[in-house]
Amino acid sequence: MSISVFLLDDHEIVRRGIAQLLESEDDIVVVGEAGTAAQALARIPALRPDVAILDVRLPDGDGVSVCRDIRSAMSPPPACLMLTSFSDDEALFGAIIAGASGYLLKQVAGIDLVGAVRTVAAGGSLLDPKATGLVLERLRRGDEPTDPKFDSLSPQERRILELIADGLTNRQIGAELYLAEKTVKNYVSSLLHKLGFARRTEAAVYAAERRRPSAR
Repeated sequence: MSISVFLLDDHEIVRRGIAQLLESEDDIVVVGEAGTAAQALARIPALRPDVAILDVRLPDGDGVSVCRDIRSAMSPPPACLMLTSFSDDEALFGAIIAGASGYLLKQVAGIDLVGAVRTVAAGGSLLDPKATGLVLERLRRGDEPTDPKFDSLSPQERRILELIADGLTNRQIGAELYLAEKTVKNYVSSLLHKLGFARRTEAAVYAAERRRPSAR
C-alpha cells in the first residue's frame, strides 16, 4: 500500500520540490499541502495522511503546535516529521513533547528524507535517543515551566517576547533578529493572540514575571 503524505511549509517552491521528490517513489503519494498552520489544521484531519511533514517555523504559528493539535484530535494520528532550516534545542524539545516521530534539517539529502518518511510511516522514530533522554531528564527534574500559553509560542515568538520585555520597539527587534519590521509586527500580533493579551505592555509584564523564578 502507498504511504500518504501531507506537506506543510510556507514556501511554495519548497513544497513543490519535496512533492516531486516523494512522488517519484512508487510507494509514496502526496495527498495535500498547506502554507500556514491554519490551513494544515483544517485539511489534515479530512485527508488523514499516514505522515505529515511539518515546517517548524510558520507565518501564523509553528509546526510543533500543529503536530500536537492533530495528534490530540485524530485517531489514529499521522506520524509527524518535523523539518526545519535551523537547529534549535527548544524546538526539538517541543517536538518530542508533542509526539513527533522525527526531526530533520532541511539540508537533509533527498534519499534520506524519503527513507525518513518510510521509517516513521512504519512506526519508527528518527529522534536522537540522547536528545530524547535529555528531554525526559528535564521533565523528571521539573525545571520546564508548565504554561500551556507560553508553550504554544514558537521559538522565534519567544525570542521576540524577551526583546519586548527588554523594551525594544518592533524596528529595534527587527534589527536585532535581521527581520523586516512588518514581519516583527506579525510575530507580535501572533504571540499576543496566543497569550491572550491585547497590548504589548501586558506581554512585557508577563515576560518579566517569567524571568523572576530563574533569577532566584
